[in-house]
Amino acid sequence: MSSTRRRFLTSATALAGAAFLQDDQPVQAKPALKSFPIACNSYSWLTFYARQGKTWMADPDASLAELVQSGMTAYEPGLSSVDEVTKLLPLLTKHKLAMHSLYVNSTLHKADEAQKSIDSVLAIAEASRPAGTSIFVTNPSPISWGTNDDKTDAELAEQARNLDRLGGELRKRGITLAYHTHTPEHRQAAREFHHMLLATDPKNVSLCLDAHWVYRGSGNSQIALFDVVKLYGKRIVEVHIRQSKNKIWQETFGEGDIDYQHLSSELSTLGIRPNLVLEQCLEKETPNTMGPIEAHKQDLASVKRMFAGLIGS
Repeated sequence: MSSTRRRFLTSATALAGAAFLQDDQPVQAKPALKSFPIACNSYSWLTFYARQGKTWMADPDASLAELVQSGMTAYEPGLSSVDEVTKLLPLLTKHKLAMHSLYVNSTLHKADEAQKSIDSVLAIAEASRPAGTSIFVTNPSPISWGTNDDKTDAELAEQARNLDRLGGELRKRGITLAYHTHTPEHRQAAREFHHMLLATDPKNVSLCLDAHWVYRGSGNSQIALFDVVKLYGKRIVEVHIRQSKNKIWQETFGEGDIDYQHLSSELSTLGIRPNLVLEQCLEKETPNTMGPIEAHKQDLASVKRMFAGLIGS
């Protein structure tokens, strides 16, 4: 018997035995993917209140009561201090609101400011522990809002190191850091956006896909948006949801410039269930036909329909 034939028969026998043993074992079900309730970011309410000449959270109890009236059960606030967390926690309990995620500011591209920023975020992490918050979203301070200024290569390298360091510290505390962008990070071939993801460890830095800022920052391009999903899809832990029509933000989420049904399908194909966070904001040209409670009721219904495949029972 040739050595080739002997190897074949030995391999075949081993495979047959393995198949027999496998068939004889009970089939283990795959663990269910974790799913968050649909949340709402504070920024959308801030813009609705501003249009009414009011200030969101000027009266925190009344503001959160309206959020609950819209049907929301989870809230993603923007927080900048431990004091803000301390004041918010009892109100979340009162209104039975979850805070699975929160948004924190950070300045990480300057070595002399980065440590102070990291320490501030970590202090907020400790203060928010009672709420069980598991995702921290941050957009390291852009410097080019309204200008053509960009961070230097040295500043981008510094920022990536500090972003990774912050993510590593949060991971020790059971929290996922999700990198978020607005339009400036997608200028200049999206050099800042790509470097933050390519120069950081996926274990330390995940992605909050703010679909409309990626779209708008890339020249209103769905191609760019879905390329980002192809490149970094497995790192997406949260999606910020906003829609426009003819490039103008609408009062309510629904059909429009971005094919969210396709985005939902792409994320489902990747086998992930990101935290879905409504951020349907207003701008100067946005239609003005309803208040925040009714608008968010409609948003919630639309998101449940369009992202049905990503929402667990």
